[in-house]
Amino acid sequence: MSETLQQQANRDMLTDYNEVADVSAKDVIDYLEQNPDFFAVYPELAERLTIPHQQKGSVSLVELQSDQLRKKNRALSHKLNQLISIAKQNEEIYRIYADLNVQLLTCRFFTEVQDLLEDIMCHKLKMSAVTLKSFTGAHALPEIQRKLFIEKRFKKECFFFGRLSQHEKQLLFGNTNVESVALMLLGDKGELGILAVGSRDGGHFNPDMDTLLITQLQQFLNILLPNLAGY
Repeated sequence: MSETLQQQANRDMLTDYNEVADVSAKDVIDYLEQNPDFFAVYPELAERLTIPHQQKGSVSLVELQSDQLRKKNRALSHKLNQLISIAKQNEEIYRIYADLNVQLLTCRFFTEVQDLLEDIMCHKLKMSAVTLKSFTGAHALPEIQRKLFIEKRFKKECFFFGRLSQHEKQLLFGNTNVESVALMLLGDKGELGILAVGSRDGGHFNPDMDTLLITQLQQFLNILLPNLAGY
């Protein structure tokens, strides 16, 4: 009567295990999978087991588990640090865009918008080139070039992220080194112009990019540009 139910269960488990004849490796695997608390019940057995280790020779199961746990913790710590770093970068980018949108409201001329976009994106966001091409006015993008971009890059969306042909890059950025671009069609019906942002990094702009911040910028420009003097 003094024997507890847990002690009885432990004794029965060990008895059953010892009575098994001709146990194969698969039998052991199956048994341990069905009894995942086996080494918790018999911790002294876990400490006596030795397992081959490429760097340390033979180690106990407990040592191996501890080593694996330390590796997982280091990997998780590294991943957490990466996520924190990305979060800080995203916060900084958000603040830059928020400040840019506010400054745009103070622009009175089309050229001021061009200069502000180039200053913020090239100096604070480290882009290699920024150009704002109007579809109207003295410096408008020629009709043939306008059709080229709209038919080729804006078939379904008002944004394009990725790479351009050499001819397209020449039309937008001249001889500036640009490997990937973000293109934004401006106007409710795409009638105002194109904002083009270029990066030297071929993978910086890609089709899977989030468009939240650049959509907000587009909305500001759509409201602002028609009211500017000299547009």
